[in-house]
This record gives sequence, C-alpha cells and structure tokens, in this order.
Amino acid sequence: MSDQKLAAAKAEPGSIGDNRLPRASTRTDPINPYVLLFFMLIAAAVATWVAPAGEFARTVTNGVSFVVPHSLKWMPQQGVLPGFVFVALAQGMIKSAPIIFLILFTGGALAVLDATGAIRSTLNAIIRRDASSELTTIVIVCAVFSVLGTLGVVNNSVVAFVPIGLLIAESMELPREIGAGMIYLGTYSGFNTAILNPVTTGLSQRLAGLPMFSGMSFRIGVYVVFVIATVLFLIARTRAYRRSGEAKAGEGSMDEPRPASSERLSARHLVVVGILLVCLSVFVYGASSRHWAETEMIATFLVIAIASGIVGGIAPSKLADTFLSGCARLIHGALIVGAAQAVSIVLSSGKILDPIINMLAGVLAPLSPTLAAVGMFLSAALMHVGISSGSGESAVLIPIFAPLGDALHLTRQVSVQAVLLGEGFVNCFNPTSGVLMAVLATSGIPYTRWVRFVAPLLLVWFVICVVAIAIGVAIHWGPF
Repeated sequence: MSDQKLAAAKAEPGSIGDNRLPRASTRTDPINPYVLLFFMLIAAAVATWVAPAGEFARTVTNGVSFVVPHSLKWMPQQGVLPGFVFVALAQGMIKSAPIIFLILFTGGALAVLDATGAIRSTLNAIIRRDASSELTTIVIVCAVFSVLGTLGVVNNSVVAFVPIGLLIAESMELPREIGAGMIYLGTYSGFNTAILNPVTTGLSQRLAGLPMFSGMSFRIGVYVVFVIATVLFLIARTRAYRRSGEAKAGEGSMDEPRPASSERLSARHLVVVGILLVCLSVFVYGASSRHWAETEMIATFLVIAIASGIVGGIAPSKLADTFLSGCARLIHGALIVGAAQAVSIVLSSGKILDPIINMLAGVLAPLSPTLAAVGMFLSAALMHVGISSGSGESAVLIPIFAPLGDALHLTRQVSVQAVLLGEGFVNCFNPTSGVLMAVLATSGIPYTRWVRFVAPLLLVWFVICVVAIAIGVAIHWGPF
C-alpha cells in the first residue's frame, strides 16, 4: 500500500488491544448512529401529532407483559411536546442503566485481560501448534475466533487480531482475503448466534422479557452450522486458489503486517485464561439455574478484571486505569442503548407504538408464521445498514417486534433470534460498518473485491438463517 493510502487509514477508538484502530478513508464513514437516532427521535415526536393513537390490551404472566392480539383500542391524539424529547433521552438512559453498565464493565474487563497478554499469547500458541497444515490451521483459527465471537469477547476489537490472519496467509502463500476471513468471518460466524453475548443476545432477551441466555441448546446447534459452513467456505477458497495458481496477495497489497503479539504463553497467562473460563462457566450456571441477569454479570466481569489483573502482575493503580480506559472505549456503544430506548419511550408516550405494531401485523398477518418471522429477519437486516450498532438496533426493534410476535402467534424467542440473525448476516458486507471498513483498510482489500470474495458464503448464511427461523417457528422455540 502506498504512503498516501496508509496516511488515509485513520484511527478510531474501540480495540481492546490498541488505543486506536485504523479505518477506511472518510469517504466510507457512516453517519454517526447518535445523529441518526436523534433524527429518528425527532421524527417519532412529530409522528405522535399526526399518526393515529391507540393501545393494545395486555396481560401479565410471571411479570412479563404480553399483547392481546386484535385488541387495539383507538384514542384521541397524544402528541408529545418538544421538551419531552430530551426528557425521553434522560429516561432512556436511566431505564437502560443496567445494560449500559454491563457494556461498560465488559469493556473494562476485556481491557485488563488484554493488558495481561493472556488472550493474545494463547491464540498465538494455538495457531503456531498446527501451522504445518493449512487446513488444520483454518479449522483451528475459525473455531477459536467463533468461540470468542459468540461469547462477545472479540467483536469490535477483531481488527486488532487481523494481522494474525494476514501473517498466516503470508506464511501459507495465500491471498490476504483468506487471512482476513479466518479472523473476521470466524468471529462473526459465532457472533451471528451470540450464545453468551451480553451486548446482543443478553440485551435483546431482557428487552423481550425472556430469561437471559435462554434457548441456548438450539442456538448452539445453529452456531455449529454457521462455523462449519464458514470453515468449508475458506477451505474451498484455499483449494481454488491452489488449483488456479493465483498470486498470493494480488494487487493492492500492503506492507508486511506486524504481528499482533510475540509474547510467549506462560503459566501466568494460563491462570488468567483459567480465571476467565471459570468465571464465565459460573455465570452460565447461575443464568440457567438461578436466574442471574445483568447485575450478576456485571459482578462477574469485575471479578474477572480484578483477579486477572492481580495474577497478571498489574499494579493496583495501573489496573484501575486500564479498567477505566476499557470502559471509555465502549461508552459510544453503551450510551446508544439509552438513546435508542428514548425512541421507544416517545412512541409509547404518544400512544402510536401499538398502532405501528398493528400496521406491521396487518402486513405480515396474511403470511404464515414462518414467512412473518422471515419478514422480521429481513427488516432487521435492512435496518442494520442504517444502525450498525447491534445493541442500538436491538433497543429499537425488540420493543416493537416482541409484541408484534405476540400478535402473530410467534414465540418471543423466535422474534429475538430473527433480529439477531438479521444483524449478524449484514455485518460481513455492510458498507456502513466501521469495523468492516477498518478490517479492509488494515488488510489492504478493496471493498468490492471483498464482497465478491465473500458472496458465496453470504448466500449460504442466508439459507441457514431462514432455515433456523423456520425450525424455531415449527418447534415453538421458547420458553415463550
């Protein structure tokens, strides 16, 4: 890559490994999601003065409110005043406080883990172990990063690990698309289902009134299918390149990528990884059997951060600074939950949310439950182009889709998964995604070339999404 292109690759906060991440030139910068949400908030406030107002009857079961289908009752206009827009923002932040602090503390804990060097050293050790076999390496790298993606450990910070994939591709004389794909596609094959991701699945389920991380068994099955499809795609691409004899890097390559970490795996690193696994396992048990939720998960991340910092030899003051810097890196994604919640508050206060739900139900009602669920999936995918934050989109859509699912006789688990799959599917070709643009800038891969490379996998992922949703509808995936 030329000096001019390198200079154009700017940096933005967000990595757990680097204070600043490279990104593509400003021509590809998406609209700031806060600006987009504020315009949506204004539009929602205006709509309360022009859209018909009404409200569904609701029943409460085990503390969860359910819409009674076909019970919409019209009422006089309930327009909100301009000043309420800002009140709604404050209310949204307060109402979303548990989720906001969960996201912030997740960033703090991951920053401490990264400072110990344990995650990077463990990854390097796993990758180097079987570096002699390219097929084995592809399987191992994809599997490891899919696990990190589905746990929410590595999502936005995936850019920091892309140089590992580039080095592997370089050593195996493969194109850098495959190197970046092993890391990025591997991570997002896990993120698509987000089995234990508090920022996507956890948030969406709590907004829908579902037990946190419920429905895990079915979600694990879908996760395995995504990973297998991704591994087979990369293996097929590797064999195709071998048969064609194409150049390993092609045009547009960049200078030699730097290693993500050269630190060797030590006993101290293994203890830190053990702490992480034990704490996450304890939380999974608590969430499944003792109804643990955001508060307990916040506490879990505090334990992970403090214990890992002590074992990693980080001084107390440095530990606190590192934790707070990690929180700061995720504040952009954390506060967007409250901003998105404000849109729902305005719509609800103006009594137009239920009529919107009723309209969508009217559009989808003639369809079978399966087609209606697929319609939710496609709507979420389209919305994700405008709101590239998974947590922000969930906060906007779940309050609408959960009661809409009730009206269409869909379980809330299916409604939630339709939104999550819509978000995940778009991530690997979304031109408004800052993470994807940063990955491509780091790898020196033009966007159009990346889309051509990944298109067959996206088609397979789309089929997996539709089939998973259809199965979820058929088995009445719950608990409700």
